[in-house]
Amino acid sequence: MKKVVVVGLGNVGMAYVSNLISTRLADEIVLIDLNRDKILGEAMDLSHAATVFNTSIKIKAGDYKDCFGADIVVIAAGLNQEKGETRLNLINRNNEIIKSIVKEVMQGGFDGIFLVATNPVDIMSYAVRKYSGLPHNRVIGTGTLLDSERLKYLLSQKINVSTENIHAYVVGEHGDSSFVVWSKSTIGMVPILETVPKEDLEAIEYETKHLAYKIIEYKDETSYGVAMCLIKITKAIFNNENLVLNVSSPVDDIYMSMPSVINKDGIKGTMKINFNEEEMEKYENTKKIIKDAIDSMEV
Repeated sequence: MKKVVVVGLGNVGMAYVSNLISTRLADEIVLIDLNRDKILGEAMDLSHAATVFNTSIKIKAGDYKDCFGADIVVIAAGLNQEKGETRLNLINRNNEIIKSIVKEVMQGGFDGIFLVATNPVDIMSYAVRKYSGLPHNRVIGTGTLLDSERLKYLLSQKINVSTENIHAYVVGEHGDSSFVVWSKSTIGMVPILETVPKEDLEAIEYETKHLAYKIIEYKDETSYGVAMCLIKITKAIFNNENLVLNVSSPVDDIYMSMPSVINKDGIKGTMKINFNEEEMEKYENTKKIIKDAIDSMEV
């Protein structure tokens, strides 16, 4: 029996749950939200929707005692970026929400893996680990997984090659200090620096980092992309895939987004990258920004 608890049934939480049903990854899904009427209605609606796939998934409106025996608790609760805000603007507001949620989850007897989508996700992943007391490998943030997928999409549009054959990562903070590791990026086996002009790569990197702001400007929030990233991580855990994903991982007593191996135990390990000199400077910068942000919180 694979059991998932989802805390926070806003746009991200609902997009995740609906895809969790269609992919049949879980046997039981528990919904938790401050709005009790909402989760009662959502549980009914989703249960009816699940019959379309002829599944026996149990979907219920629950509370924190239902975290006992769960394999995964997904935290999708918290305040979203407003227009003109950066993710770091959310630290203090969402830290208090995270602290309250984790306390309730742990009192419910949870001993599984946390998946964190709340922004700023690297800092909130650190907070979840701190408040829960769980081993580092059992707290995973969505990190720059979506940024990396956006990067591959833009590159595929530029060079007309399938995203499946583009191997490129955005690392560091899921935010404005993130950067692309161009020196290790390839199309198939060919270094991308030998294929795409540098000025084009710089333009693509800039667009990648600002796509979220553009989407928020148009529709006030982003949800589908991060929800599908949560699905990809969930699948890697439940299927014990040992899949390399760019997620918020423990690095030198903080959390930041680096390629990490994900399996049934959570984070099996985080890869070390041999950065060139320019990339190392960016790496140290994004690491400092995350550390300073963590230091600014009351944890």
